[in-house]
Amino acid sequence: MMLRSGLCGGHTITSSTFCFITSEKIHHLKNKNTFFFFLSIDPIEIHKRKLLLWFSHLPQEEKQFGGFFSPETMHVDPLILETDAEERAGLLGSPFQTQTHCNRSVTVEQLFQHTDTWSDGRGLNVLIYGAVGTGKSTVVRKLVLDWCAGTTLSHFQLLIPFSCEDLSQLSKVTSLRDLVSRKYLHLKKHPLLSGEGKQAKDVLFLFNGMEKMQLDFRIGASELCSDPNEGLPPSVVVVNLLRKYLLPEASILITTRLSALNCIPQKYVTRYAQIRGFNDPSRQRAYFTSRLLKQSDTAHNQEAQDLVELLYLNLQRESQLAAACFLPSYCWLTCATLHFLRFTNTKAPIRTLTGIYTSFLRLNFGGEVLGTGAGTDMPIQEHQSSLMLYVVRTVGKLAFEGVTYKRTSFSEAELEQWIGGKTKTDEELHQLAMFRTDVLDFFLAPSIESGKSISQDLRENNEKQYVFAVPAMQEYLAALYVVLGENKSALEKLTKKVSVAIGQASEDVNALVNIFSKLIPLRIFAVFNLLKLFPKLYEKISSLNKGSIARTMAAELFHTEDSYNEDVLDQVEQNLVGVHGPQQQQYSERQPFELYPIFMGGLLHYGNRVLLQQLGCSIQSTTVAQITHAIRKYLVRELNKPQPPEELMDLLVLLYEFQNPRLTAEVVTSIRAIRLTNIRMTSLKCFILSSVLSCTPASYYLEELDLSSCLLNNDTLQMLCPAFRHTYNLNLQFNTLGPEFCSLLRDLLLDPRSVIRSLKLCDNPLMESGVQILVEALPENQSLTNLSLMHTGLGDEGVLDLAKRLQQHRRLQELNVAYNNIGDDAALLLVDACREHPSIQTVHLYLNPLSKVAKQSLYARGVPRSHSGQRVKVLASVTEGTDLSENWRPILNVIRENSSSWDQQHVIQQLKVFLEDLEWGRQQQQSLWKRLHFRRVEKGVRKILKIFTGPAT
Repeated sequence: MMLRSGLCGGHTITSSTFCFITSEKIHHLKNKNTFFFFLSIDPIEIHKRKLLLWFSHLPQEEKQFGGFFSPETMHVDPLILETDAEERAGLLGSPFQTQTHCNRSVTVEQLFQHTDTWSDGRGLNVLIYGAVGTGKSTVVRKLVLDWCAGTTLSHFQLLIPFSCEDLSQLSKVTSLRDLVSRKYLHLKKHPLLSGEGKQAKDVLFLFNGMEKMQLDFRIGASELCSDPNEGLPPSVVVVNLLRKYLLPEASILITTRLSALNCIPQKYVTRYAQIRGFNDPSRQRAYFTSRLLKQSDTAHNQEAQDLVELLYLNLQRESQLAAACFLPSYCWLTCATLHFLRFTNTKAPIRTLTGIYTSFLRLNFGGEVLGTGAGTDMPIQEHQSSLMLYVVRTVGKLAFEGVTYKRTSFSEAELEQWIGGKTKTDEELHQLAMFRTDVLDFFLAPSIESGKSISQDLRENNEKQYVFAVPAMQEYLAALYVVLGENKSALEKLTKKVSVAIGQASEDVNALVNIFSKLIPLRIFAVFNLLKLFPKLYEKISSLNKGSIARTMAAELFHTEDSYNEDVLDQVEQNLVGVHGPQQQQYSERQPFELYPIFMGGLLHYGNRVLLQQLGCSIQSTTVAQITHAIRKYLVRELNKPQPPEELMDLLVLLYEFQNPRLTAEVVTSIRAIRLTNIRMTSLKCFILSSVLSCTPASYYLEELDLSSCLLNNDTLQMLCPAFRHTYNLNLQFNTLGPEFCSLLRDLLLDPRSVIRSLKLCDNPLMESGVQILVEALPENQSLTNLSLMHTGLGDEGVLDLAKRLQQHRRLQELNVAYNNIGDDAALLLVDACREHPSIQTVHLYLNPLSKVAKQSLYARGVPRSHSGQRVKVLASVTEGTDLSENWRPILNVIRENSSSWDQQHVIQQLKVFLEDLEWGRQQQQSLWKRLHFRRVEKGVRKILKIFTGPAT
C-alpha cells in the first residue's frame, strides 16, 4: 500500500485527534488541565490508530464486492520462503512452478528473530522480494494492521512505513526526522528517532517498493551520515539507514521486485525471503472461501458454497486456472469475475467485465514504471516509462497475433520473436531484462493442457508451450493493443510522424507561404501546399483505420462458425469453474475469441479510459468518437440478419460493456424481436438485458421478447420488469416459475406503462393459488389479448376463478388452458363465460381429461346464442364433432415440441383418446376424400405416439 504525503499532514492537535480520546478521558477533562491533558497523549497510540485507519481503507476496486467483509477476514497468508545466495543467483525461476519448500517456510515475524551471524546491538535488515502479483503489498498491509493490533512484531514500539514511490518524488534535501514528520506529524521530535543511546532498537522502518528508488551505495555518490537531523537527499538517507551508519539499532523491512534484488549489496542485508503466492490448492480455496462465502448474503450463501466447491474441483484437476492462481492477484481476478457473473444485483454499483480487468491491471501496475538503466544523476522521471504501456506493446502484440490467427499457445521461439524483438539499444535491452524477470510470468505460464490450437509439428518436437494465465486476458490485451492504435500500418505510422512535425510548425509554414508566395516559382509553392495538406491526409488514413477497428469488432462478434458456442458469459464462467458433465459439441475447430470485440467496446468507456490513463495508456476522445460512429452502422447491418440466441446475447453484452446510452439506443431500436430461447439467464444477463432496453426511448417497444427455457426465478424476474414494459409479446414458457411469481406479474399487468398483448406462461407450476393472484390484474389491465396458461397446474378451481374474472376484462381474444387436468363441468362453465365475452375468439382445452359427451357439448356451445354474438373456437381435440379440427396441425406440433418435458403417461393416454376420436369421426364420413384426410391425421398422431412409446406402437 502506498502512503501519499497528503494523508499524513495536519497539526499536532487537530479535530481528528479527538476521535482517539475515550469518553472516560473526556469526562475527567477540566478547562485548566486541557493543555496538559493533550500533552499526555501517547504519540505512538495516535500513530497506531492513524495507521489502522489508513491501511484499513479499501481501494475502489474492493468496494465492488459489497460490504460483507473486512481486510482482516479476507486475508490469506501467501507462502514466504527464506532463500540463500544460490537460489537468489537464479532468481528462483517462475512463480508458477509447483515445487514447494515447506521446511523453510517462514513468517515475517520469524524473519526478525536475531541470528548469530548478525552483530549484537545492530538492527536487522530484511529484504522480501517477489514478482508482480505475488502479494508483496498485501503482506505489508496485513503486517501494519497486525502491528497496530498488537498481534505481531510487538517487540517494536514504533513501525514507520514509507512508500518508495513517494520518496522518489522528493527533490529537496531533508533529514531523517523531517522525513518522518513530513509523513507522520505526530512523530515529530519523538525520542526513539533522536539517535541517542540505543532507543532506535525499538524502531522498525518499512520501505515498500524499493525498485522505484535509485539507490547508490558508492561513498562518492552517497556521503556518510549518522545524524538524524542532517539534511540529505531521501535516497542518501535510506542508504545510510541500510548501511547501519544512521540509527544502527533500528531494523528495516524492504520489499522489492525480482529485478531490483541486487540493487542493495548483500553485505547490507541480514536475511532474504521470497514471496511465492499460493503454492497449493488449500490456500487458494481459503482465499476463495473468504472472498465468495463471507461476502455473500444469506440468500446466496448456498450458491456461494456450491461455487467454491466447483472452483476447488477445478483446482484439484491441475487445470490452467490452478497454475494461474499461484499468484494471489489471479485469485482476486477469479473472485471478482465470479462475483460479477453470479451475484450481480440492482443495488450494486454498475460493473462491467472490461472494468474488472482494467481495475485488475490498475491494482497490479498502477504507478509501476520500467527503468532504462540510466545513471542516477538523471531525474528518475526522465528515464522511466509506463510498465503497462510496455506490456501492451510486447505481450499485447503477442495476444493480438494469437487472436488474429486463432491461437492460444506459443512456443519459446515465438515469445522471443514477439517480445524480444529485433536488436535493441542497451537501454531497451535493460528494460527487456527487467520485464522478463518481473512481469512476463505474470501474464504467461507453461501450458498444462494441450490445446486444439497447438500445431502437430510443435507436438512432435515436444517444444514447450506457453499460454496466457487466464484465457480472457489474451483477448483483453489484444483489444487494448488495437484500441491504443499499436497495430498501425507502416503508412499510418509515417503519416502520423510527418503530421505531428508539420502540425507543430504549422504557423511557421503559413508565415513562409504568405511571405514567399509572390516570390517563389509555382512548382515550389505547390510543395508548401502539399505540406499543409499532410495532416488532413493523416486524419483521413486514421479515420479509415478506426473504421477497420469497427469492422473487426462486428466481424468477430458475429462469426458464423461461433453461432453454436455458449454465449460469451457462460464461456468465461466455464473457463473458471470448469465444465462438469458432458460437454457441448463444438462445431468449429477454431478457437473462438468472442470476448475480444466486447473488450474493444468496453475499453472505449470513459471510466476505463480514466483508469488506463493512470496506467500511462491514453485513448483519445477523437478515437472513441470515430470508432463509435463506425461500429453503429456495422451492428445495425448485422442485426438485419437472423441471429442465434447466443449471438444476440453477446450483442447485448457488447452494448452493456460500451456503457454508451446513445449508441445503445440507436442499435437496439433497429431490433424488433429479442429471442433468447435456452439461454441460461443469470442475474447478470437479466440485469444486462434490462439495462440495455432502459436506454431506448419511451416510445420504443419490442414485438417479441422470448425468454422461454431460460431458468428464470423470482429474483431475476424482478430485474427484468423494466424490460417487460418494452414488449408487446412476452414469452416466459418452461421456466419452472411458481405461485410466488404471479404477484410480480400481476403488478406488471396493473402498471399503466405495460403494453403486453400476449403473455405465454406455459409449463410453469403456477398452480391454482398463483393463477388466482394473476387474474386479479384482469379488471384493470387494458392491453392483454392473448393469455396462455397451458400446463400450469390450473385445475378446476383455478378455471372457475378465471371464468368469473373474464367479463371484467374486455380485450382478451385467445385463452389457452390446455393440459391442466380440467374436468367436464369446469370446461363447460369456462366456454359459457367465453361465449358471453365480447372479444374472446379461441379457447384451448386439449390434453384435458374430457369425456366425448363434454367435447361434443363444448363444440356446440361455441356457437353464439344470438346473431350479435361471435363464434368461439373450442380446441378440445384434433376433431370437432364429426369433422377434423382446423387446428389439428398446431395441436400436434405443440405436443411434439414438448415431448421431452411432459408426463409421458398422460400424453400417451391423451394421444390414444385422439386416435379414438379420429376413428369415430372417420366412420361417420361418407366421402372417401374425407376418410383419407382422417387417415392422414391419424398417421401423424401415431408418429408422435412412437416418440413416447417407441417403434413397437
